[in-house]
Amino acid sequence: MLPSGVDARLYVHSRPLRRLSVPRLSLSWRPARRPRVRAGAVVLATVAAVLAVPTTAAAAVVPAPEPGTLVTTNPADHTPHARDGETRAFAEVGNMVYVGGSFTQIRQTASSAWIARRYLFAYNRTTGTISTTFLPVLDGAVNALIAGPGGTLIVGGAFKNVNGVARKNLVALDPATGAIRESWVGRSDGGMIRDMVLHQNHLYLAGAFNWINGAAHSGLARLNATTGAIDSTFNINATVGRHDTGSYAWTIDVTPDGRTLVAGGNFRFVNDLPRDQMALVDLTGTPSVIDWSTDKFAPPCAAPATYVHYVQDVRFGGNGTWFVVGTNGGAGWPAAYCDALIRFETAARGADQLGTWINFTGNDTITSVEVADNIIYLGGHFRWLNNPAAHDRAGPGAVDRLGVAAVTPATGMPVNWNPGRRGGTSLPAGTTAWGSQVPVLWRGSDGLYFGHNSDGMGNEYHGRLGVFPLAGGRTIAPKNPPTATTGHLYLSVGAGQLAKVPFNGAGIGSPTTVSQPNYTGAGATWRVSDRIYWSHLVAGTPTGSRIDISMFNGGAIGVPWESSGYNAWFNPAQMTGAFYLDGRLYYTRTGANQLYYRYFEPDGNYLGATEFSLPTTGVTWSTVRGMAWVGGRIVYGATDGALRSVPFHPTAAPATVVNGTQSTVLATASPGLSWSTPSMFFSVE
Repeated sequence: MLPSGVDARLYVHSRPLRRLSVPRLSLSWRPARRPRVRAGAVVLATVAAVLAVPTTAAAAVVPAPEPGTLVTTNPADHTPHARDGETRAFAEVGNMVYVGGSFTQIRQTASSAWIARRYLFAYNRTTGTISTTFLPVLDGAVNALIAGPGGTLIVGGAFKNVNGVARKNLVALDPATGAIRESWVGRSDGGMIRDMVLHQNHLYLAGAFNWINGAAHSGLARLNATTGAIDSTFNINATVGRHDTGSYAWTIDVTPDGRTLVAGGNFRFVNDLPRDQMALVDLTGTPSVIDWSTDKFAPPCAAPATYVHYVQDVRFGGNGTWFVVGTNGGAGWPAAYCDALIRFETAARGADQLGTWINFTGNDTITSVEVADNIIYLGGHFRWLNNPAAHDRAGPGAVDRLGVAAVTPATGMPVNWNPGRRGGTSLPAGTTAWGSQVPVLWRGSDGLYFGHNSDGMGNEYHGRLGVFPLAGGRTIAPKNPPTATTGHLYLSVGAGQLAKVPFNGAGIGSPTTVSQPNYTGAGATWRVSDRIYWSHLVAGTPTGSRIDISMFNGGAIGVPWESSGYNAWFNPAQMTGAFYLDGRLYYTRTGANQLYYRYFEPDGNYLGATEFSLPTTGVTWSTVRGMAWVGGRIVYGATDGALRSVPFHPTAAPATVVNGTQSTVLATASPGLSWSTPSMFFSVE
């Protein structure tokens, strides 16, 4: 486990994938994003954070959990299969899904004969039937697809000829037949297209090119999406490759309002400004490089010669207010964000930007990310999330997620969605159970499409591609403590006995004693929505204690159950008080004069693996016994038996979040009621 106070973010790591060869550029291919302007465009999420902490110059960003909608964990049965290579891109035109990649054969079902079909094909989204009329012929892999204006399918990749005609790396096709749209003039001279994004009539390109339509452009360019003509006003160039390689842009995205572009790749400069692997571009007026940079991709990860670049995929969320980055690279933290999922804030400015939160995998690679419906999805060859303290094994807090996962944008913690890249016993002979990459996760109109270089997903056979339907999924409602300021404080006064004390935020009333036989052996307790959690001493557990959970409705504590086994590494008996707020579990612990927090995800009851401390003054936290959050204040007991409250400002960090001079004594100890036990919580009932 990382020491307390480390860089105030959550860490999780990765294992080396394989050496990236620049000529092949085959590590992790990202699809073009869907046009944001057409019907059915995905509404991006407002999320973030496994462990959050601000830059030294800014207030902390503490994202609040929001409702999110998950796709089902059961992949659709009707999708066709591909063979060899991998799927790298999807697009939709009408009821047809277009699939691009490096595969060489396809088939309708597990028992169908293989059909030679290289790099690009289409199928009916509803029935899964492979198109027999869309038959383009390409001589190289497809890396990006866009459903373009005027009924076109724009294709980017690493090819030289299409349908026997010279078309270098970029072409517009008729989506019905695959015929070339001759009037569309876009081309990449001598360098592959890696990623594309469409916003209104702007087609943004990223890749390993130096020329587009005969004009000098390094790594980034913008075209007229209708004609393919170069946009000469976009003069942004990513240059100087890492480790003596040619420079390239690997992944891009654009905010829904079209004002900001984020780019990642192996470059070290953008328009001669230092931008190691990542840059933001202002697209309003004449495009220009934004004063935003981070040094977290400059230091070497595990083996510099193995990883030409670490930034594998980027995606905006929160209507463009933040973006997430998936990386590879092996070990390297805390100097570098290797093998991790990171959230950054779009509006931040200046050098040395830090992530709002970071989720490390434990030495495994993330190759793709997608943000949809207030959920962040990620794919790769990782085996765990929330795994900062181990390499190539599960460490304290590790949550198993085999190659595909979903996390909440507010904290970056995993949610309870775990289909796994497994084929079970359903894989036909000659197929691959596990591969190194998930090059694409893409939210289509009916679900989350996935492309990978293996054949198992959700314990079923899905050769190189498939979709998790939106139908059959579920909505995650955000959970928090009560927002009311008037209710009751509950305080343990004996085995299965609680004092129920009226509380109006400023003082207490006369207590009554209520019997709660299910609440026994309880330590620090915290309320989250309709349930309570508490520390429970239990012999035979790894730490001698565990976290118990119970429903709490109408003032009755139900029969408890043990929280997820993923928390068995944690010793909650050390906590002397605790409360939950906006994805964080705040607590004090025995013998320590600090206010701490960890991320905590109620959807799955996963506890963050990293402990953080907050800046406070004037409160002796080592004497605290029991805490609750009520109306923006921490209400807390102490060893002197008194009850106090103090304002709490979590977003003030790195300035003081609690100032003890503002503390108020609400009650002193009395013969029948001493506020000196950690077993205290607040509820309206």
